[in-house]
Amino acid sequence: MSTSQPNVEGEVVFTAPTGEPCKTWYKIVGDIQASKWPPLITLHGGPGCGHDYLSPLSDLHEKYQIPIIYYDQVGCGLSTHFRDKAGDTSFWTFDLYIKELDNLIQHLGLHEYHILGQSWGGMLGATYAARRPPGLKKLILASGPASIPLWIEGSKKLLAQLPPDVRKTLEDCHHRGDYESDEYEDAAAEYYGRYNCRLDSDPADLITSIDKLSDDKTAYLTMQGPSEFVITGTYKDWEGWKFGHEIKAQTLLLNGRYDEAVDECVYPWFQTIPKVKWVTLENSSHMSHFEDRERFIELCGSFLTY
Repeated sequence: MSTSQPNVEGEVVFTAPTGEPCKTWYKIVGDIQASKWPPLITLHGGPGCGHDYLSPLSDLHEKYQIPIIYYDQVGCGLSTHFRDKAGDTSFWTFDLYIKELDNLIQHLGLHEYHILGQSWGGMLGATYAARRPPGLKKLILASGPASIPLWIEGSKKLLAQLPPDVRKTLEDCHHRGDYESDEYEDAAAEYYGRYNCRLDSDPADLITSIDKLSDDKTAYLTMQGPSEFVITGTYKDWEGWKFGHEIKAQTLLLNGRYDEAVDECVYPWFQTIPKVKWVTLENSSHMSHFEDRERFIELCGSFLTY
């Protein structure tokens, strides 16, 4: 049964921890007030990818009548950009994004809600959940690492599986600090085609998010680094599993068999979060919600509605 509702879009202002005025753009699919289920707040990856590539999550509204809340985190998409903050480690912090999320929840008047964080969004979602916000009911960490050092170790193993000529190109480009040339991008595409999205062609909404990240990499370069497998930013030593025991919400872990978020960097969540279930999708990599869309939605929907 389709229960399509008009999308509601809006903006909400907040002040960054360092004092800058900011604006967050959001979109709601479904009717928060009328639904019997708490809404699902989606946290996109990057940082800096924008909400667009999470569009398959609207299936949860169509199939399970769960309202979906999308928003662009500050620094990307339709929210406030801060291109002049490149390298500003006092501005680009977890606290910035947590304050933004808190502000959105307060603005929408949510007393109960679920969170799904994908990739970097999983790191943010877990950090938020560990603070035990009273309204959070359930948490989904989709391809969200528990440890960036373990992600880096996993990336080394995945890189070793690439053809020798591709590895050499990536190594040569890395040594000379070249992460922008066509030569580098062509070689990196081999990695992303295996471990980020294995579909024959990237979905349109994923391309939109990639383009938005390319347009403004300020947050990504500051916090992550130049690529998915060269992490030199502020969270390069992040070990989220150390506060996993503080997460009291029921949690579902998802990753793909060929995911750049390898099992080794997800497993610490499974070890430390008290109420947790972990499913690896056999036919996907980092974009399971596109690559194995029906199974992904089924897993999330059944988890959120039981």
